[in-house]
Amino acid sequence: MSNVRFALVGCGRISRNHFESLVRLEGAELSAVCDIVPERAQAAGDEYGVPWFTSYEEMLRVAACDAVIIATPSGLHPQHGVLAARAGKHVITEKPMAISLAGADALVQACDDAGVRLFVVKQNRLNPPMLLLKRALDQGRFGRIYTANCTVRWTRPQEYYDQAPWRGTWEFDGGAFMNQASHYVDLMQWLLGPVESVMAKTATLARRIESEDTGAALMRFRSGAIGVMEVTMLTYPKNLEGSITILGERGTVRVGGTAVNKVEHWQFADYSDDDKLVESASTNPPNVYGFGHEIYYRNVLAVLAGKAQPDTDGRAGRKSLELILGIYESARTGRDVPLPLVSVAR
Repeated sequence: MSNVRFALVGCGRISRNHFESLVRLEGAELSAVCDIVPERAQAAGDEYGVPWFTSYEEMLRVAACDAVIIATPSGLHPQHGVLAARAGKHVITEKPMAISLAGADALVQACDDAGVRLFVVKQNRLNPPMLLLKRALDQGRFGRIYTANCTVRWTRPQEYYDQAPWRGTWEFDGGAFMNQASHYVDLMQWLLGPVESVMAKTATLARRIESEDTGAALMRFRSGAIGVMEVTMLTYPKNLEGSITILGERGTVRVGGTAVNKVEHWQFADYSDDDKLVESASTNPPNVYGFGHEIYYRNVLAVLAGKAQPDTDGRAGRKSLELILGIYESARTGRDVPLPLVSVAR
């Protein structure tokens, strides 16, 4: 079988995770790159030996590719994804898939209409500790879930936001919940099920941006469990933790590290052979993105070969976006916001 050819648009901060994953994977091939900044596009093209473009439309028209990776500013994901779908290309979009439900729905519809696949990158689901935790939940080892806590204590200095004018804006990015912590919002729903309602407070305490650099959300899940998320980009002097703790009637687990990469506590009333895997499941990634992109692409290749279902498709990606928008709606209005959303202001 011939390689699946991937073109990428948006050669910024996250693109290297995609590039390095593709070059290591049998059956995958990076075939073209694009960025509106010529120097960035050329640097990526020269490094990986592929054609580079500054016009996205031109790349879609002339580059040999089967799928397009969308790694542009979040607010542009639907626009770029729709164009790829209409060109008959499968779509792999970085998180979040959009910053509005209308944008997410337009992208899902475009891919459905074109008969192409839509993948939303949620690589933290694939961290070995998270897979172990998910399996324990699916097996019912916790019994009834009482509470869940998610903490994202990272740092993004002002220089980070100043590097690109779209960062921290409502039109193209959103804030700490929408951008940096969106994987963790996704993990809360993936692990614990649908959220019934959410209350939240957000603030812009130290960074010169439109959106929030800090916030907290209180969630009631349909199961009755209570969840709390604390998010900040102001941790001194560097990223401290990205963690999830789940407390149930028959089990307690905390997965921490800087990016849910280390099992810090694992205790259940009943033994399982999975307990012997806890120590080996912990990883030490070089950054908060972890190692999950390569694993994610293995699923993409299997899906396109007709051998698997997507780990995270457009409809799954929409669920976490809806919760983020619920958090923002509560912070804006001061009210408890029920889910699913009827309408959102932003």
